[in-house]
Amino acid sequence: MKKDKEVLVSVQNVSKKFSKNLKSSLKYGASDIIRSTLGLAINKELRPQEFWAVHDVSFELRRGECIGLIGHNGAGKSTLLKVLNGLYTPDKGQIVMKGKIGALIELGAGFNPILTGRENIYNNASILGFTKKEVEEKLQSIIDFSEIREFIDTPVQNYSSGMKVRLGFAVAAHLEPDVLIIDEVLAVGDLGFILKCFSKIDELLPHTAVIFVSHSMPMVSRICNEIVLMDHGKVEYQGREIGKGIQLYYNKFSNNSQNKVYDNETFALSSVKTDLLNNEIHRHQDFNLVFEFKMNKPVEELPVLYLEFKDKEQKPIAGISIKEHKESIGQSTTITYKITVKNPLFTLGKYILDVSLYDASTESPYLRINNIIEFTVSGEKEQWIPFELDSENMITLH
Repeated sequence: MKKDKEVLVSVQNVSKKFSKNLKSSLKYGASDIIRSTLGLAINKELRPQEFWAVHDVSFELRRGECIGLIGHNGAGKSTLLKVLNGLYTPDKGQIVMKGKIGALIELGAGFNPILTGRENIYNNASILGFTKKEVEEKLQSIIDFSEIREFIDTPVQNYSSGMKVRLGFAVAAHLEPDVLIIDEVLAVGDLGFILKCFSKIDELLPHTAVIFVSHSMPMVSRICNEIVLMDHGKVEYQGREIGKGIQLYYNKFSNNSQNKVYDNETFALSSVKTDLLNNEIHRHQDFNLVFEFKMNKPVEELPVLYLEFKDKEQKPIAGISIKEHKESIGQSTTITYKITVKNPLFTLGKYILDVSLYDASTESPYLRINNIIEFTVSGEKEQWIPFELDSENMITLH
C-alpha cells in the first residue's frame, strides 16, 4: 500500500461507559480492579447508574484525510477523542493508531504549569520521541508561529488561554505528527491566529491524518472530507457528504428559534403571507412575500422595508430593500408590501428571514422582527455553500 494511502487510525466498534454518580463509579471501579487482579472477566455491559458516553463508533482514517466529529455538547465527541488519545481505555472495541500522535484536546493539556513555554516545548517533543537536536532545529519556528516570543521563558501557569492555545498548536503542528487530534480549543484563539492554524493544517494534511472536533461548521466544511455526527454517544450520520451531515446537525437546533419583536409602537405587523407550499423554496423558481403593517401613529413618509435572509448559523447572507419615495401617505391605516423574489439561488438547507421597517429619512427603526419565517430549500444535491451562482460558460480544448 502506498504511504499516502496508509491507514493511520482504525477505530472498530469502540464504546466507553461512565457512571452517573461518584458512589457507583467508585464501587464499579473497585470491583473491576479486583476482578482484573484475580483474572476474572470484567462486566462490559451497562450496570445500574451507568450510561454509554460513546457507543459502537467505527471509522478508518488514512494519511491525507481529515474526519470531522460534530454534535451538540454532551454528544460524546470529547470523550471519543480522549479514548483515541489514550487518556481513557475503551470498554469495548479496538483502536489501532500508527506513528507519532499530536493532540490538542484540552486547554493547557500536556503542559507542566510550573515550567516555561520553552521547557514545555522540549517536554512535549520528548514524549513524541524527538531528540533534543531535532527539537532545536524546529524551536525557533515554533516560537515564531506561536507569537509569544516575549513570554516563552515565562511559566505556562501565567499564560492566558489564548497563549496556551497558540503554544499548544504550534508544538503539535511543527513536530509534524502522523496523526493530529484537534478539539474545540481553537475557538479560543483570535481570528488571525485561527486562519494561520488552518493554513498550517493545509500544509500538514497531505502527510497527516487529522481528527477535528468543532461547533463551527464553516471550519469543519473547510478541511474535512468525512464527517461523523454524534448524539448521546451514538453515530447519527457518517459519510463523505459533508453538506448532508452539517444540515442534519442544524436540524437539531431548527426548533429553537423564536420570533423577537422590537418596535416603537408606530407600526405593528398584521399578517405575513407567502405562495410557498410548506415554506419550501425551489431553486430558480420565483416566489412572493406579502407583509401587511398596521399604522398606529401617523408618519410623513412611506417606511423602508428591509428583508434579511440568514443561514443556519444566523449569519446574514442576502438582503432586499424596498424604498419608494412618497412624501405623503395620507390617512392610511395599513401598508401592504408585496415582494417577488426573482430566481432564488440558495442551496439546500434551512434559512431564516428577518423583517424591519425604517424611517426613510433618518434610517431609525420603527419595527424589527427576527426569525419571522423559516424556509427550506429543496434541490438535487447537498451543498454547504449558502448559494450557488448562475453562470454562462465556455470551454475550449486545444
